[in-house]
Amino acid sequence: MYRYDDIDQRLVDERVAQFRDQTRRFMAGELSEEQFRALRLRNGLYIQRYAPMLRIAIPYGLLSARQLRKLAAIARKYDRGYGHFSTRQNLQLNWPKLEDVPEILAELATVQMHAIQTSGNCVRNVTTDQLAGVAADEIVDSFVWCELIRQWSTFNPEFSFLPRKFKIAVNGARQDRAAVGVHDIGLRAVRNSGSEPEFQERSGSDPELEDVGFRILVGGGLGRTPMVGHVIREFLPWRHLLTYLEAILRVYNRHGRRDNIHKARIKILVKELGPERFRDQVEAEWAHLKDGPSTLIPEEIARVESRFTRPSYEKSGSDQDISQSEKSGSDPIYAAWRRRNVHAHKVPGYAAVSLSLKRTGVAPGDVSAGEMEAIADLAERYSFGELRVTHEQNLVLADVRRRDLPALWREARALGLATPNIGLLTNIISCPGGDYCALANAKSIPVAQAIQSRFEDLDHLFDIGELDLNISGCMNACGHHHVGHIGILGVDKNGEEFYQVEIGGAQSPAALGKVIGPAFARHEVPDVIERLIECYLERRDSEAERFVDVVHRIGIPPFKERVYANAHQGPSHRSREPVPA
Repeated sequence: MYRYDDIDQRLVDERVAQFRDQTRRFMAGELSEEQFRALRLRNGLYIQRYAPMLRIAIPYGLLSARQLRKLAAIARKYDRGYGHFSTRQNLQLNWPKLEDVPEILAELATVQMHAIQTSGNCVRNVTTDQLAGVAADEIVDSFVWCELIRQWSTFNPEFSFLPRKFKIAVNGARQDRAAVGVHDIGLRAVRNSGSEPEFQERSGSDPELEDVGFRILVGGGLGRTPMVGHVIREFLPWRHLLTYLEAILRVYNRHGRRDNIHKARIKILVKELGPERFRDQVEAEWAHLKDGPSTLIPEEIARVESRFTRPSYEKSGSDQDISQSEKSGSDPIYAAWRRRNVHAHKVPGYAAVSLSLKRTGVAPGDVSAGEMEAIADLAERYSFGELRVTHEQNLVLADVRRRDLPALWREARALGLATPNIGLLTNIISCPGGDYCALANAKSIPVAQAIQSRFEDLDHLFDIGELDLNISGCMNACGHHHVGHIGILGVDKNGEEFYQVEIGGAQSPAALGKVIGPAFARHEVPDVIERLIECYLERRDSEAERFVDVVHRIGIPPFKERVYANAHQGPSHRSREPVPA
């Protein structure tokens, strides 16, 4: 865990006092709605369909058991007893009262938490790989670099009023688990002048920094105009990371559009200028910044790294002891869970474990206050009191002893958190949709629940294999539907809710899905998904060929033909034109 120093704590405490006074003045009529709007957004406070929504920052998804218990207490005291983990690795409260928000922020500050820059046209929460620090294919511990960016960007006056919100993702491993290609800036750690490194198993010590750098992608993003980011530098030495980021943001701040909110993101600027011209402008700006005050030095890396607590791993027992322990949990369902929810760890004798928040009948990403407290208990017993929030809306216990896996599974299963569906169809990413969000055109949660109910059979799920299904309630794409192997978008047609389906998207390497045709009524969506799956199963070359691989191999037409040939003839969808994504 990152531990605040005196400066961190002071910044958070001062922000609490500041917002308390701003809220008081607004409620007293001394600030107009428009004046207060910018202030509340900078503190993560939205006005949703029925009530305010508070977005609480969980920087790079790292959370302690103590912090999770505080979130549970806040949800119980100030909300309706639950929270929603989002695709930005944050937590959202959907029902707080405006007058209570300063008190919530004050309570968060007592456990080194806040809601700073979780909204507004600034650099938002930096996201990363949920296996940072423990992955066997790690090049750098991305938590350290995310924290450097957090400190650099928080309250940075030059980047407090950007043309539009700004999202950065950092991936420190060989495999991209942070979806860097669909962020405003994506950073991917590389070695040896940007060439993709051949993985060499390391002993667990941090790599030397001399040949470490970052591949820089700019201009990715989803929403109304989805785009995949462009590589503007194959290899940037780590020392220059902040100065190069500053150059990118300066170019964006100078030339990004402010006259049209729909054309204000950096991806539009990159598209209009072209990647080469944009790169030239960044390089020209960087020429004034390179080797300047923001240039990183080893002492600065060491300072930030020293603020993180590290697990005290014990020496692994013999493989036979571990094997015997795991056999004690021999059960077909346990075996399925271990196959899907347990991940390799760079330290012998340990594993990372995903707790699935994708139970049938529960909104994806939702957790009750009681469940938060129970999860905090699990983190303390099995994972050094730490956990991570994933951008797929699950939780990870990153440092579990392998011999403890059967016991953890039994406890997680009793809590309903051991569904063995990580990477499978029912591990659905979904925004809150029309049940909460004022921007949504359609509801997302009932669609997710209907699909989960249709595909509850574990044997069938495992036969289908790896498949990402993402749902967004509107074209803002908070559910990342564009990069789902199957993506579902809620659309409004003459006041009615319909759902557009696209296929072929992927997080890594980033690819955008394509719409298969006219939209569907809500009740038809599970049937549509079933027909898509049927087409895939009939046409795959082997069980190892994923749904998305088949789509890329044979194209959209066979899937489209299967769906619409069997679809119900009527006004529900066949007579309607597709809505542009």
